[in-house]
Amino acid sequence: MSNDLLEQAENALDAARRLTNRTLRALQGRAVRDGRVSADAMDAFQAVCYDVALSTSEQTAGRAMIDYAREADGSLEAGLACLFAADVIKNLHSRVAFRMEDFGLATEDLADTLGQADVQSFCSGQLAGSNLEALADMVRKEGGSTGRCLLDEGHKELRETFRSFAEQVVMPLADRIHTEKRLVPDEILQPLKEMGIFGISIPKRYGGKQEDDREDTLSMILATEELSRGSLGAAGSLITRPEIFGRALQAGGTPEQQERWLPRLAAAETLGAVAVTEPDFGSDVASMKVKAERTDKGWLLNGTKTWSTFAGKANLLLVLARTDPDPAKGHKGLSLFLAEKPSFEGLDFEHVQPGGGKIRGGAIPAIGYRGMHSFWIVFKDYFVPDDCLLGGEAGLGKGFYALMAGFSGGRIQTAARAVGVMQAAFEQAMSYASKRTTFGKPIEVYELTKAKVARMAMLLAASRQFTYAVARLMDKGEGQLEANMVKLFSCKGAEWVTREAMQIHGAKGYAEGSPVSRHFVDARVLSIFEGTEEILAIKVIARSLIEQGAFN
Repeated sequence: MSNDLLEQAENALDAARRLTNRTLRALQGRAVRDGRVSADAMDAFQAVCYDVALSTSEQTAGRAMIDYAREADGSLEAGLACLFAADVIKNLHSRVAFRMEDFGLATEDLADTLGQADVQSFCSGQLAGSNLEALADMVRKEGGSTGRCLLDEGHKELRETFRSFAEQVVMPLADRIHTEKRLVPDEILQPLKEMGIFGISIPKRYGGKQEDDREDTLSMILATEELSRGSLGAAGSLITRPEIFGRALQAGGTPEQQERWLPRLAAAETLGAVAVTEPDFGSDVASMKVKAERTDKGWLLNGTKTWSTFAGKANLLLVLARTDPDPAKGHKGLSLFLAEKPSFEGLDFEHVQPGGGKIRGGAIPAIGYRGMHSFWIVFKDYFVPDDCLLGGEAGLGKGFYALMAGFSGGRIQTAARAVGVMQAAFEQAMSYASKRTTFGKPIEVYELTKAKVARMAMLLAASRQFTYAVARLMDKGEGQLEANMVKLFSCKGAEWVTREAMQIHGAKGYAEGSPVSRHFVDARVLSIFEGTEEILAIKVIARSLIEQGAFN
């Protein structure tokens, strides 16, 4: 029965793919000018591009879920995979059914894809209230599990190590760090340094944990997921910066820079922060204005950066700056610099160099993501030596490309952070629903609670398995587009799951100091940093699909 349903789920997703490809062909006709995709033309139908990107991301997640369910060979896994596939079809139908002209579709396009009788019958059965109730009962019977763990022994052991650390060290501190707006304390940092977590994505030849001849993105994903389950801001995001630094250095650094900085990053002797965003420019990297001007034996940095996470505690900043003042050069006029600074414990800092150069900064008040904190930074004639221009002279004007190499890992890691936050919120919702009684019954027995639980479990499982699948692709040198898709999909899912977890808690969940309220405000940042969902959807995912002309 499970295999038959999984085949139906696969057929439904194939129908979705056919409809999506018809839309992509229509978009090609609108967006391609002289053989190239025109950004201006795409801007005329951003809403459609966004919806197409989100739908293809959901469909890709659906395939990952079906593959996982087949390998797991269990009723719970198959049930969640089929429910998710039906949900994907429902979402796609709701986006296009009353906007056919916007999507470049005709009535018959919908009729001979999502309108097929077998697709409608499958979705009706899966989305029925009785099916959601049955799945919720199954999840509860399995102790809140969303499916079997299919990791090898090495990855299982790694996951358990960081799960134990999150439970024993991070969770007891997490709420105080959030409510008191503290920095990440040494009680968390020091043992993680000793565990080698900061070198998990850095090759062994540089003192890291990763094999020299192959990548192991999945290990980074698992560690991130478990630490984020403990706290996003106090633990789960700590290895994002060495991940970005490591990839950027390996993509664009000189051998001397790699030998100098990678071992220090791996050992956490050097703590890094990334300074890219500016007050008026975030995703529009090509327009950034912080400038680097040549001086004797180095460069002077001038300007303001913002939303630089961990910049106070960090003693090395990866700074994107304009080295070519010609605005027509766009991102080709940008270079990356490795700028050293002292480490500061407070939420404000200032450092004056012997030559008079200055850097100062302060933590930006935010509703969540506390612990690491994000900072504004002002550079005033801040000196950086020649050997700290990433890539040396050959790196001039190539900072954007090295940065993108760094962010590719950061985006899939953000998906893992979303999974960890979802997992924590889901566990708390399940526990509270079993204890909270209304009208003489625990709220977990009510139909609406069960519907919430089933959908939460579905989104959590889909986000996790999609993230794992993309990690394996990246380890083969593939999956760059999918890394953007999984970030887009999982981060939106985290907002919904944490919202429903808070709703199950009622007023108690809304209280400051409640773990579930912390997860809710933390989840909100996930769709903003490491590439906003709009930019990922329109400028990256939709553009790539239009260029290809098809969704495979």
